[in-house]
Amino acid sequence: MRCAPPPTRTAADLLSDRATDPATTAEAPTLSEVFVENASDGGPLGFLLAQIDPAGGPVLWISDRVSRHEAGRLCIAGLPRPLEVIAVDVNRPLDVLWAMEQGLGCGVLGAVVGEVWGEAPQLDFTATKRLALRAEAHGVAAWLIRRAAQPNLSAARKRWRVASLAALPDPDDSRAPGAPLWRAELFRSRWGAPGDWVARTTAQGRLHLDHRVEAEAAAPRTGQG
Repeated sequence: MRCAPPPTRTAADLLSDRATDPATTAEAPTLSEVFVENASDGGPLGFLLAQIDPAGGPVLWISDRVSRHEAGRLCIAGLPRPLEVIAVDVNRPLDVLWAMEQGLGCGVLGAVVGEVWGEAPQLDFTATKRLALRAEAHGVAAWLIRRAAQPNLSAARKRWRVASLAALPDPDDSRAPGAPLWRAELFRSRWGAPGDWVARTTAQGRLHLDHRVEAEAAAPRTGQG
């Protein structure tokens, strides 16, 4: 695979785009974080994968040693849509950040995903700012999966808390699980309004925010932006 990225866009170019067409910025490739409420819950991976278009190119998937040990590896065969994944195993969160930054310079990739376990001091505001700017400059979406971590200060443009809910019933067998459901709380969004939803996938395997969670039923949560 040859990395032949488009010309790097300057900060002025990005600001000009946002000024002239703000409606498109929410969907533009950038850095997003997904916080997993139960560290062993695999549901947030499905939530993330439902937002990646396989036609966009291969996905660079980087995970640190503890993430692989505690949460396992991504099962390619179990994905609802064919997806080309380049898996990179590293030891430390610092290695995840370095590999992500290198991958985000490769414009043929459809996305770059990094799994980081715990409170990694290297994953500070400066590090996330570098990832966000590089993702936006090269047009490659970046995702950080955070397990056993608190939402400390970050430059991620979108920050989600995701947890699995009971699946819908199977239309052909009421005793079997059907389509997955997630509770997805967008608690920080640079270009859109935060909210709390029940989310699912469509028949095409894409993410759909089905309906909002009622505010009075939602447990109080806090998080830094």
